[in-house]
Amino acid sequence: MAIAASGFRVVHATGGDWNDLTRACLDRLGDPPEGANIGFVYLSDSLDEDVRSILNRLRAETHIHHWVGTIGFGICVSGEELFDLPAMAVMVGALPKDSFRVLPVITPDNIELPDDITLWAAEHNPLLGIVHTDPRVPGIEKTLDMIQNRTGCFLVGGMTASRGAHEQVADEVIDGGVSGILFGSEITAHTALTQGCSPIGDIHTVTAADENIIKSLDNRPAFEVFREDIGDLLARDLSRVQGYVHVALPITGSDTGDYVVRNLIGVSPDGGSVAVGELVEPGDRIMFVRRDGASAIADLKRMASDLKRRADGEPKAAFYFSCVARGPNLFGKGSVELKTIEEILGELPLVGFFANGEISNNRLYGYTGVLTLIG
Repeated sequence: MAIAASGFRVVHATGGDWNDLTRACLDRLGDPPEGANIGFVYLSDSLDEDVRSILNRLRAETHIHHWVGTIGFGICVSGEELFDLPAMAVMVGALPKDSFRVLPVITPDNIELPDDITLWAAEHNPLLGIVHTDPRVPGIEKTLDMIQNRTGCFLVGGMTASRGAHEQVADEVIDGGVSGILFGSEITAHTALTQGCSPIGDIHTVTAADENIIKSLDNRPAFEVFREDIGDLLARDLSRVQGYVHVALPITGSDTGDYVVRNLIGVSPDGGSVAVGELVEPGDRIMFVRRDGASAIADLKRMASDLKRRADGEPKAAFYFSCVARGPNLFGKGSVELKTIEEILGELPLVGFFANGEISNNRLYGYTGVLTLIG
């Protein structure tokens, strides 16, 4: 089934090899919308070796030159989650001429924007960029900051998630950096994120630390504070903490209580310390959070409802980037996450993927969902 709205159309297919999936998507797509000039393709990682063949077929048969996309452990598409099976989602649409630019891959060896992108950005004042990044590349946030500083874009997206090749699509097949698409100010955009964890204690101040090991919080042994926050039940059996309790770093200046979640690496009851998946230093603020499906669904509904209220008129298309730890791994089977979004927004062309890390406002998140509407 194809879902269409105001010049955009989305289709998907599951099962079979790359040829079967591409053929099925093209058949369901039919003739692209009039004036279609941009395509998005998201693939499950079982197709990681076939990205180039898929792109060539899509371009040849749709006559759309510009394509953007990447690989995920699962695919997000209107009302459905396609997880751990061969799957492909394709969305095509018509945007005003010169209202977007495909961002070629930017690598750590060449962390500069091409001149044509810079000149276009100066003329079109892009407000939003959708980007995909390679998780194997260190220091990717510096690249995201550079793109924002040079273009003024609010960046959203996700990190490629694959057990094989980490391919991205940006008019060609590439990897090893950041790529995507920038939308000029002619395109309206609204975006928001939803957290997959909920706080279980107060915000604390790091008072002693060594790289990623927190030695004290609020001038008390870090483990002592941690034990108080998680409560006696969990403290009696610390094996239950793994994968359930995490560390959150509140974002300075956020008026929405926003925070980024990092993994809890380990705790040392004897040493009194807590190890986290982030470099910390005295003065940093942290809190402990837990993965909570019920709270996550409530926050997802809040986010989608707020985004619907803020969007002007009917959006043309949507993009959703969710953590691999969400979807069926948090909410169970039945595409709960994507169906919840569809119940609130209605049937709307939507694509995205389950990522190895999510991007919102140029920051790398975990356990979140990032929803974006364009019009």
